[in-house]
Amino acid sequence: MPSPVRFASHGSPHIHIVTWLGVYEAHTHVVRAGDNTTLRLDPDNNLQPDAMLLIDPSLGGKARLSEDDYIEGSPELVVEIASSSVAIDVHEKRNAYRRNGVQEYLVWRVEDEAVDFYQLVEQDYVRLAPDEQGVVRSVVFPGLWLDVVALVGRDLPRVLTTLQQGLASKEHGAFVARTSARSTST
Repeated sequence: MPSPVRFASHGSPHIHIVTWLGVYEAHTHVVRAGDNTTLRLDPDNNLQPDAMLLIDPSLGGKARLSEDDYIEGSPELVVEIASSSVAIDVHEKRNAYRRNGVQEYLVWRVEDEAVDFYQLVEQDYVRLAPDEQGVVRSVVFPGLWLDVVALVGRDLPRVLTTLQQGLASKEHGAFVARTSARSTST
């Protein structure tokens, strides 16, 4: 029997994150989103993040699908919804993801009404700061924009409007064009 999961502090925030990543995946053919999937980082770390986003390995992504249908290696983005698990998500899991080269790590600390979005820089996580509008922009996934205030406020339409702006950006268009060209040449 799985651990009990509360609705307002995990289930509802989880669906907002999955929707955000799913819409990005739908508009970015070279990425794949995953939900509650076992992740084999290394021999000592088999974790089950709340969500993840991967770049196709043929285009430089570091994670791959094993023969027995598990993710092995380091996805480019891992997301955790932290409520009762804040200490684990902010410390133990973050350190495991960092050691294994996960490029970006997002933790939504639901009860604290805060989002921490990290980028791996020189083997350590550095927090990505929101711009003047409260939007954090992924470095690894151009166009993956997140309105942090809207997310914390459970305003999914505004979260998706901000994402649509990111998807319409020149950076996202260039990413899709660049990876499309690479995928047809491999």
